[in-house]
Amino acid sequence: MSDSDELDLFREMMADVSPIKQDKIESRPKHQTSEAHLARRLAAQTLTESDPDYLSIDHAEMLKPDDMIEFKRDGVQEGVFRKLRLGKYELQARLDLHRKTLQQARDEVLHFLKQCQRMDIRTVIIVHGKGERSNPPALMKSFVASWLTQISDVMGFHSALRQHGGTGALYVMLKKSQERKLENRERHQRRQR
Repeated sequence: MSDSDELDLFREMMADVSPIKQDKIESRPKHQTSEAHLARRLAAQTLTESDPDYLSIDHAEMLKPDDMIEFKRDGVQEGVFRKLRLGKYELQARLDLHRKTLQQARDEVLHFLKQCQRMDIRTVIIVHGKGERSNPPALMKSFVASWLTQISDVMGFHSALRQHGGTGALYVMLKKSQERKLENRERHQRRQR
């Protein structure tokens, strides 16, 4: 078949085809962020807020009871995170969430972390349990991991070593309190003089 035969065949096949009148995709207006959403986002950025409702008790990515979990914010040095993972920091406070509802646990986690930060406690352990008998399995574990990633004052966390609860507990590292940062800055400035 020659090129002209192919072209004739193509034209014959396309004879009853009409062009599309509009071939542009309709663009929808960008999603408008509500005031309530902005308020929840701002509240999620710091532990100084007293309203825990920004931490959802409706949805979390579900984990398995024996899953090892970890989270590290940008800026946390690998050596610091490795020491946390290996349990080399002194655990200065402990929170046990066994026998708590999700709402009680959420409130206690926020209260505990706020109190730790006020007392300049940087490394803590939160015992959430594995949740092997909960329905669904690892319910508390999944929600605690989700909440901690939403709290900007949490620098990182990792499943604990076996002797501290293993995959049923988390080592958590907190930011320095604002007061401690100011004290350190002032001390540094005095040394510079």
